[in-house]
Amino acid sequence: MTQEVEIEFKSMLTKDEYEKLIRAYKLEDQVRWQANDYFDTPSFQLKKNGAALRIREKKQGQVLTLKQPNEIGLLETHAKITEEEAEDLFKYGIVHDDQMKQALAPFKLNAALEHLGRLETNRAEYQTEDGLLVLDESHYLETTDYEIEFEVANEEAGQRAFERLLAEHGLPYRPAKNKIVRFMELKMSRSEG
Repeated sequence: MTQEVEIEFKSMLTKDEYEKLIRAYKLEDQVRWQANDYFDTPSFQLKKNGAALRIREKKQGQVLTLKQPNEIGLLETHAKITEEEAEDLFKYGIVHDDQMKQALAPFKLNAALEHLGRLETNRAEYQTEDGLLVLDESHYLETTDYEIEFEVANEEAGQRAFERLLAEHGLPYRPAKNKIVRFMELKMSRSEG
């Protein structure tokens, strides 16, 4: 298991803006597929505490990640999992990794975890001198959206660099919630309706 603090800035993009950035950074052949499967209790206990649990599947395997609020950015707890462990989480809501169980313990979940759905992303990354530029096209719950993320080590310097990056490309800032938040809000609005 590993932990890291994620500091990132993001903005929503239109499809045209996304495609222009892909071309501007010559990333046409660098787009990679990944999928996020989201889990919570039926009453959304993790979401109500600002946290989220996902399995990210990439070509090289699966990682279970708990994201939770932190003083700066988000605290991410990662555990590599096997196919069998993923299957147990999908079918029975069981987490096998002891350190991940410890990370989940403060949330005092009173129900089994359930699979809420999948978000698939076509992602391209480009390392700049100021941070990692990430361009995402995401598909979930019959919705497609586009965003730019900028992952940095220093919040203040990162904010300035992100603003410069948007200005360089003539892009307006459009507030972007985390993917899991967008997914959960849409999922919750549909379950209430």
